[in-house]
Parts: sequence; structure tokens; C-alpha cells
Amino acid sequence: MSAAGHSGGAGRVTRTNAVDGMGAGGMDPAERDELRRWYGGQMVPAAVVERMSGPGRVFPCRTIARGVGTRPLPPADGGLPPLAIRHGGRTWDLYDYLSVNRVAGLLVLKRGRVAAEVYDLGIGPQTQWWSCSLAKSFASTLVGVALAEGHIRSLDDPVTDYVAVGGAYADVSVRQLLRMASGVRWSEDYVDPRSDRRQLLEKQFAWQPGAIVAHMGRLPRQVPPGAAWNYSTGESYLVGALMEGATGMNLADYLSARIWSRIGMEEDATWWLESPGGMTVSGSGMTATLRDYARFGRFVLEGGMVDGRPILPEGWFAEAGAPYLACGTRVPYGYMWWIPVLDDPDLAGSFQAEGIYGQFIHVNPREELVVVVLSARSKPSMRMRLEINDDAFFAAVARALR
Repeated sequence: MSAAGHSGGAGRVTRTNAVDGMGAGGMDPAERDELRRWYGGQMVPAAVVERMSGPGRVFPCRTIARGVGTRPLPPADGGLPPLAIRHGGRTWDLYDYLSVNRVAGLLVLKRGRVAAEVYDLGIGPQTQWWSCSLAKSFASTLVGVALAEGHIRSLDDPVTDYVAVGGAYADVSVRQLLRMASGVRWSEDYVDPRSDRRQLLEKQFAWQPGAIVAHMGRLPRQVPPGAAWNYSTGESYLVGALMEGATGMNLADYLSARIWSRIGMEEDATWWLESPGGMTVSGSGMTATLRDYARFGRFVLEGGMVDGRPILPEGWFAEAGAPYLACGTRVPYGYMWWIPVLDDPDLAGSFQAEGIYGQFIHVNPREELVVVVLSARSKPSMRMRLEINDDAFFAAVARALR
């Protein structure tokens, strides 16, 4: 499994052999069926690994070009001590977690040094791994960059100031979109082919410019904006259109120009597009290496510094990684970052990017800790989890390295 090359700049549009030569006509029917099985949790373990690994699969992609020079990740003295992962009256160790949770890659950074780096299930340091919804946290971070640069005037601006989505989104603010508190009806059930999430996937199969925004604009309102939280991949996709309207750049190019090419990434990455040369699918479809996901986590931990200066508004991650209240209910979600739900003091102040099938970038500022987990689990759905609790694992790592 090879990493993406270093030879080009931002803006290259790439596709795997599975889609070469198809033009804008849409995805091959066999590929559609395979992806439907993946979302439905109907694949044998080896097929899940194959689906998760490899640069630029299935959909048209854009290269996120790295820059010159690589930021080192030096080893920590002593490595990772033995873990005691406690949850539900039981205790597990690191090897239980790796095997039961089907972890393909694990990297632990303590104060910028590698305390643990593990590869399994046939992947290695150069393997490009599909981030799933980790991409949402990258996208929301870029909204912060655009805010700092003045491309977005305020998070309280209407979404429609930047993207012509209309419909129930006419009264939704950028902040409400980032918090997934639009009030628009949505079902995120991955395994149900009738859900809104799966219907959006069917729209993606067509590779038609503008199809995603048009689809989202037809959804009905369920409650007033800000009244409730409802996790919606569709709303994360609108961020790509919003950012194009605000910055005049494709989101993948903006990521390369502002962050990826400037913080010492080791490899190029890729990100899905709606259509050949079209909008970045900002809520999914990004691929990168384990080490580069960790470098992004370190960038977040350090407050978004590039060349010694911040490129995000002051206190951005303290706000983006904090829960909020919706009609008096605490929501474990920030600006497309999750807040651990396990009540454990070792997790105080931490937040994390999460993706289906077990993808995590966990950031614990108090402990100066970043933990990246790349997994190939049996099911995508949160309600069908069979694994050792991930929050308990992150708490155990924090305790062991204190």
C-alpha cells in the first residue's frame, strides 16, 4: 500500500483505476454496491481493511499537497507504560484494546514525542487511511482560519451569505451549522438504506456538480434553529460549499495552502470531490497517513500555530472543542469536534475527531497528549458498538503517561 507521491502541487485532481476514464458519468455500479455493503456493515474483516486503505478510492479526489521538509516525531523516553483500561466493572490492557477493537494504527504523542506507534492488519507508516468523519474536524478548523483571515465576517452570519442553499437553511447561522444545530430534519443511520445519510450517499454516486447543496436545500425543518442537536453528515458537506463561497478556493486547496504544506507533513493526502474538479466533500473521504494525522493533532494541541504565529482566532479550540447547551441540554459536541462522554477526570478538557469504524484524533490539552487511532471494526453505527470503550482507553493513556 503506497503513500501518495510528493511530485505535484495543490489542486491536482486524481482518481484510482476504479474510476479512471468514467468522466462525469458517475460511479461504476459494482463500486456502488460495494460501498453500500461497507456502509451497511456487511463486509468480512479483510475487506473492511482493504476499503479503508489506499489513496483516493472510489470517488474523484483532489490532492492535498505537502510542503518542503518534515516535522520530526522523536521517540519519548520509556515508551508507553502498561495500561489499565477500566470500564463497566472490567479492566483490559493495551493488547486487548488493539485486538478487540481491530486497530490498524495507533500513535500516542506526549509533549510532541512518540510514546507508542503500532501498525497491524497489514498497514504501515506510508499507508493512506480513510479518515471517515475525522474530515469534519479538519473542515471546521479551516472555517476558523477563514474567520481569522476575514473571509467569514462572523460565525453568526447566515449560512446563505456564503452559499446559495436556501430552504430550511435560510435562517441558520454558520455557528449553528458547525454545531449541527440547524433544526433541519436528518437521520444519520448508516445501515438503513432509507436514512438521510444513505440517500445523500446515493446523490454522491452521480458525481453531479451542485447535487449535494440542492439535496440539502430540499430537506424540511423539524425544530427552530438552535433548539436541538442532530448529528448530520449532510451539514458537514455544506461546509465545503460555504468555504468555497467565502474563500474562492476549493477546500482541499485551502487546507494545503494554509496548513498541510506548512506544518511539516510527511506525505500528500487526498480528499473526495463531489464531481471531477468539483466541490470537496468536506465531511468525509479524506485519506492520510497515521503520522500526518498525528501532526495535525499536534497542530491543534498547540493552538493552531504556523511558523510561530497563530492562524486561528484566539481561543478557537477552547470554543470549538467545548460542549454547548441546546434548550438547556448539554451537547457533547463543539464545532464538529466530539467531547468524550465518559465521566472521568483524566479526560477533563479533552476533545476528539471521530469517524465511523473506529477513527479518532484525541486531543487532551491539560495532559499535552494526542492519540490517533485508525481501526477497521465490524460495524459503522454507534448504536451497534461491540468494542472496548474508546474514552476509557484515552483516560488510561493519560493516567499511564502522567
